[in-house]
Amino acid sequence: MSAVVERCARQEWKSGPMSREVCHQFEVLVVGGGPAGLAAAARAAEASATVGIVDDNPKLGGQIWRGADQDAAGSDASMWLARLKARGVAVICGASVFDLPRPRVLLAEAETAVHVLAYSKLILATGARERFLPFLGWTLQNVIGVGGLQAMVKSGLPIRGRRVVISGTGPLLPAVAAHLRERGAEIMVICEQASWTNLLGFGCSLLQQPGKIRQGLRLSRQLAGVKFLTNAWVVSAHGGTALEYAVIRSKGETKAIPCDYLACGFHLVPNLELPMLLGCRIRNGCVEVDDLQQTAVPNILCAGEPTGVGGVELSIVEGEIAGLAAVGRVDEAKRRFRERAKHRAFAHALDHAFRLRHELSSLPSPDTVVCRCEDVRYSRLDRYASWRSAKLHTRCGMGPCQGRVCGPAVQFLFNWNSESVRPPILPVRVESLAVSASGPRSEYAEVLGGSK
Repeated sequence: MSAVVERCARQEWKSGPMSREVCHQFEVLVVGGGPAGLAAAARAAEASATVGIVDDNPKLGGQIWRGADQDAAGSDASMWLARLKARGVAVICGASVFDLPRPRVLLAEAETAVHVLAYSKLILATGARERFLPFLGWTLQNVIGVGGLQAMVKSGLPIRGRRVVISGTGPLLPAVAAHLRERGAEIMVICEQASWTNLLGFGCSLLQQPGKIRQGLRLSRQLAGVKFLTNAWVVSAHGGTALEYAVIRSKGETKAIPCDYLACGFHLVPNLELPMLLGCRIRNGCVEVDDLQQTAVPNILCAGEPTGVGGVELSIVEGEIAGLAAVGRVDEAKRRFRERAKHRAFAHALDHAFRLRHELSSLPSPDTVVCRCEDVRYSRLDRYASWRSAKLHTRCGMGPCQGRVCGPAVQFLFNWNSESVRPPILPVRVESLAVSASGPRSEYAEVLGGSK
């Protein structure tokens, strides 16, 4: 690295209460520290490239390898983390990418700094988030996302002896239920909106993947005795200041179930804000890539859930292909195509089996809150023809989450799609915006000159 890069890494530029800007320059920059990002960074670094990985969580691993899951000896997480460490990959955690001030330069806000990230090749591995659907009482305390509750328990939330109702769709439901039960939770019921016919078809699609079948059998043993309902979903949640009971619908009948937590999740949706800001082409709600995971934007690749939700194995192999392609190891990348094709078949079966049923669109009543940030109710939205129009008149999707929660909901309820993304793509401090507006300081000129 040049002397200027080294100086940027240790020097502080004071700009009010926030402490500093820190400059980095990488041949390959990976955004996202989940399985896809770890695999991409490791494979690129093993080709002797200068690699950096940035993630908004305190530690790498993503949701799937959060906390103790990544520390177990011999686990996939520990293996990839060891490969990163062995190759000296620069790790920047607790930093959220929020802007693209100029080509091949990203800005990421951390607690006490703004990181200026210059790169030659960029790999996006931004993951996915849960889809929430609004229903009466979904804003009550202790009504939470399935993955969110799992993350909180992994981070230390006491769950032993707590009664939990789990509702939604997808393989995440039983996986989280097993995790919570192992830690002492009482799983009252798992409500899966998909039909037994769809689940049977999904099971048949796994016959060529014995690893998936073993996972399913293990979950079945862990959840022995837990009531699992298909064609079932939550209708409403009730309580005073906090949740007291949930009402579910199954076989055309409703039933109230006392519970301490109601965990809901209607599958996953890719995080597309950064790919859209960078100009990547979006198709059917996913980033469009070629065989080598290259997006429509030169020198920007994408791997993992943003290209289509398909599970950890698909994320890893896509990350490997992207990392190898980014450093020119195309032949080696091509040798992973067959493995990727196998896991993509699983992803297609997943999407078909757990497609949301139309009945769920009738869950919200006129008074149900749809946009929690701006307190926008269903009755104020159903008169508009597009999300843009609804935003202009109601501010739906314009609060702190910037539509991350209500966006997938209105897409399902009204078939509205996000039409644009503007920086900053998440809430940041005014000092960070000042960095974005003013551009790099003069001390950065030599570092960023090659990234024009």
